Amino acid sequence: MAKMHSRARGKSGSTKPIKKIPSWAPYKEKDVEKLVVKFAKAGKNNAEIGLLLRDSYGVHNVKALIGKNVSAIVQENHLQKKLPEDMLALIKKMILVKQHLGKNKQDKTALRGYQLTNSKVNRLVKYYKRSGKIAPDWKLDTDKLKMYLE
Repeated sequence: MAKMHSRARGKSGSTKPIKKIPSWAPYKEKDVEKLVVKFAKAGKNNAEIGLLLRDSYGVHNVKALIGKNVSAIVQENHLQKKLPEDMLALIKKMILVKQHLGKNKQDKTALRGYQLTNSKVNRLVKYYKRSGKIAPDWKLDTDKLKMYLE
């Protein structure tokens, strides 16, 4: 599959190992679920929770252990954020590029990057409105981007 804003092909992915629980797994299902809820309450996003569990707690794969991924556990406990994680990351990128453009007005490359990121956000908004993850009347206000990260 081609990338969104170039003619280049995407990276080829590797296959994940077989999903089975190793004998050395230090935590049981309930313990991992409690850790996920604890980190979600602390304000961590799903990717950060997965990294913490992998690096600090030795949980190699949450889905293999519990049968659900981190986002499903967070959603079951009603701890998900108002906006999806990927959209928040793109909004954060837009904020950084906009700050850069405020200092460097002649940077046309950064301006192009801002436009591409803005179009990615708009495509995501369209998708999330269709799937019902955000309200149908929600609109991105580019003048007040920082309010979305709070």
